Formats: sequence, structure tokens, C-alpha cells
Amino acid sequence: MKIRRREFIGTASAVALGMVRPVWIRAQEGGGKMPPTPTRPAKVERLFKAPDMDPNALEAAPDGLWIGDQVSERVFRVDWQTGKVLHEVQTESHNTSGLAVGAGYLWLGANGGVSGRRPPRPTDKPYGEVIQADIKTGKTVKIHQLIWGGGVHGITFVPQTQTLWVTALSIQAVAEIDPKDFRVLRLRPARGDRPHGLDWDNGALWVLIAGDHLVQKIDPESGKVLEIVTLSRTSDPDPHGMCIHEGHMYYCDAGLTAPGPGSEPAQICRFKIGPSAS
Repeated sequence: MKIRRREFIGTASAVALGMVRPVWIRAQEGGGKMPPTPTRPAKVERLFKAPDMDPNALEAAPDGLWIGDQVSERVFRVDWQTGKVLHEVQTESHNTSGLAVGAGYLWLGANGGVSGRRPPRPTDKPYGEVIQADIKTGKTVKIHQLIWGGGVHGITFVPQTQTLWVTALSIQAVAEIDPKDFRVLRLRPARGDRPHGLDWDNGALWVLIAGDHLVQKIDPESGKVLEIVTLSRTSDPDPHGMCIHEGHMYYCDAGLTAPGPGSEPAQICRFKIGPSAS
């Protein structure tokens, strides 16, 4: 059964605004006795600069780190250790804000509107969409409209389920999507100032909240926030795109959108996650 956009928005808004809350959320907001979410600061390590100046999307792969640039709309695969470019494609994306690799394709979170940062191109749009592109050439294979409307940031492909998770900015949520028909399978809340980078690791979702300078580990079944990792607003580069690789969370500083005092445009960073992080 095909869901109309109006029906979807009504249900999704209820989830995002908390009208449909698990018991643990109701207890937490109503003053019930819930243990505080484990929170720790990140110990950030600077690695190398991205090939272009405005990296806004990252994706992890065994053969290298994928980087999407917000202005040039180019996508690079670079060496994990040195940042050396191993593969490069020019895409037809616009305001690239998320990047996934899976099922033989690139999946680009095209956030819409390039804000005068470069000359307009015929493929630019004023609204968000997900672009399915050829992994070898960057050429567009198919464009997927967002049933929730508005913009899109992070996107990640989960090999175990062969599904995509996508940030749904207008309803403050993350959505699990069937890439074959872009049917929404699940919605989970993603509250905060600009949910951005997104990845999946050992059965959990990690969502980077760029404006709040933190990352949330989320249980995909319940939506509960299991852990929070904070970044310094003054001494750490600003967080935008994010991915996870071999026990580390990697993130990039695009140098755009409310840059803070610690901003270092084009910087690629990482910090440890998991039991050995403390």
C-alpha cells in the first residue's frame, strides 16, 4: 500500500514530536527515575586535509575513506592513513551533505540550495533529495524524492539488512529506507540542532548532531539514546559528516554553516569509540 505524503507527515510528526513515546522517554520527561545517559568527551586526533575545501559527508569502506564535498560536489576515495586520493568522481549532486556506498552504488544526500557558494548548475534543486549514482563515474542513475519533504544530511547503507538509514531533517528523525523503492520501514527520533553525520556499528545507530557538537548512540529498536560523546566547541574542529571504521569515529569539518571558534575547514579527524575509548 502506497502511503500519501500527508498521511506520512502526520504519523512521522507524532513520532518526532514525542506524541508516540516509549515508556523510557515518558519517564525521563515526566521526572521518572531514569539513569542519566552515559556521556564522555571525545579525544580528537587530527589526521589530514580533505582533497577539496568543504568536505561535508563521509563513508567508510574496506578499500578507503569516501569523502563528499559540499561545494564542488566531487566524491573522493582516499587512503585511510595518508589521505592520498585513490578514486575521484564528479557527481550531479547539490549541497552534498551525506554519502553512502552500498548495493553497487553511491547514495548522495543532496540537501538542496547551494547558497551562492558556486555558480548554479542545471542539476541543482532548491529542495533535498537522494541521488543514486554510478560508483565508477558519478553519473546519476536515479533520483529519489523525500516523502517527508525538506532537507537531508547523513545517509548510510547497512550491509546486514541491505537498507539505507537517512536523516529526515524536517521531522527531526532518522528513517530506515528500502533502497529498491524508497519505502520507509522505520522512523526513530533524532533530536537536536542539525542532525548530520550518520552511521551503523554493531547493531546501533550513531547520529552526529552538528550544532550541539555531540554524537548520540541510538538503539534502532526503541530509539533510546544509549551513549553521548561530546566535542569541544573551542578546541575541536567543527563536526559535519561522519563514519565509523575499526573502532574509530571519523568526522570532517566543512567550514560552513555556523562555523565555531575551533573550525578548521577541510580537516579530517577521528576519535575512539567503544569499550577502549575511555
